[in-house]
Amino acid sequence: MTTFVDRVELHVAAGSGGHGCASVHREKFKPLGGPDGGNGGRGGDVILTVDQSVTTLLDYHHSPHRKATNGKPGEGGNRSGKDGQDLILPVPDGTVVLDGAGNVLADLVGHGTSYVAAQGGRGGLGNAALSSARRKAPGFALLGVPGGLQDIVLELKTVADVALVGYPSAGKSSLISVLSAAKPKIADYPFTTLVPNLGVVTAGETVYTIADVPGLIPGASQGKGLGLEFLRHVERCSVLVHVLDTATLESERDPLSDLDTIEEELTQYGGLDNRPRLVVLNKIDVPDGKDLAEMVRPDLEARGYHVYAVSAVAHTGLRELSFALAELVAGARAAKPKEEATRIVIRPKAVDDTGFTVVREEDGLFRVRGEKPERWVRQTDFSNDEAVGYLADRLNRLGVEEALMKAGARSGDGVAIGPEDNAVVFDWEPTVMAGAEMLGRRGEDHRFEEPRPATQRRRDKQAERDESTKEFDDFEPF
Repeated sequence: MTTFVDRVELHVAAGSGGHGCASVHREKFKPLGGPDGGNGGRGGDVILTVDQSVTTLLDYHHSPHRKATNGKPGEGGNRSGKDGQDLILPVPDGTVVLDGAGNVLADLVGHGTSYVAAQGGRGGLGNAALSSARRKAPGFALLGVPGGLQDIVLELKTVADVALVGYPSAGKSSLISVLSAAKPKIADYPFTTLVPNLGVVTAGETVYTIADVPGLIPGASQGKGLGLEFLRHVERCSVLVHVLDTATLESERDPLSDLDTIEEELTQYGGLDNRPRLVVLNKIDVPDGKDLAEMVRPDLEARGYHVYAVSAVAHTGLRELSFALAELVAGARAAKPKEEATRIVIRPKAVDDTGFTVVREEDGLFRVRGEKPERWVRQTDFSNDEAVGYLADRLNRLGVEEALMKAGARSGDGVAIGPEDNAVVFDWEPTVMAGAEMLGRRGEDHRFEEPRPATQRRRDKQAERDESTKEFDDFEPF
């Protein structure tokens, strides 16, 4: 069973906002005490956070669908709905977040680094929040905004200081097992290592991590073997170590040709030319291997490489190699620019920025796009005429109607608000009021204009008494 996964496709869904509540306060002697509908709660976000205790993406390989909780709807009595709980997804250090097209959305390096993969929808306002001096008793509330949906790809790039690269069975796993406390699988057949192994090495005062990358072969940068799948783990390493087999049983191979082949694959993969390199001639405990190491060493040094002849089995030359790597790692850390505090950049909107666009499409349809108009449409209950009238007022105040007229829209033309796959389409009638206005001004409840029942009964009785008194006053005696 797979225990190491470094690339997964994740489908995340944020929580939707709760609907607002349309309610009227009622109590004894106050049958219509005013609007008291609460607001809906905010939907939960989906957040990716780096956790040092997580080393693989295996959990998301088995469960690729993740969803945050929705916000609760508002209630009467001015009670707001509960916010949805954010869904925190722990990921390993060095995780890269990509969209479906392969564009990098976030590079998560460092404990606690987070990225909001899907943002929760905002809750709808209740009729208490919608009331104003002109709209004393709204008979509607706003709907909650649906949570964001996104399909993302997570790729793990191992965060290590040193990467061991080389042919299969060159002795990389044996080398990391004696340099550190790591216990990788070791056997006498190719491709024993199927996943990267990490180990921690202490050399003097320097502590660094070393990664054993699965064996590379010719064509690895084009996907042959396991190379392309794991070459990404080399990208973050500061030092590259070529582990060359001096005791290979294949007659057509030798340390120099192996080095040229691996360097060619690294060049084809790209982005690794500036990394310092060391060459390790492994398996010098074998007599023929020691002779071959002494033979090729001058050629390697002539190319500018620092060469170390070692034996992972006999523990020969390991101390010198460990301290040499520590020196290179320390130099790479010192040359690394210091991290600056994140700047807060404020980009105010232009004064003439309306926040929306109106485009006439080839079929004559006018499409309105913008964050506010699209959100307002999603929050509107189209079964409520008063809510539709409120939406029309908001769009008019934003300038959508004026923009449509400037774009050439005429009465009866089709207007769509939103993207093609999720838009509200209607026939535009700029001079015709919505049904709610036929009954009065938008947002007014005529029930509040009627007298209360007890008061009306008192008024009726007083009118009867007044009528009786008037009849008595009009009586003329004989």
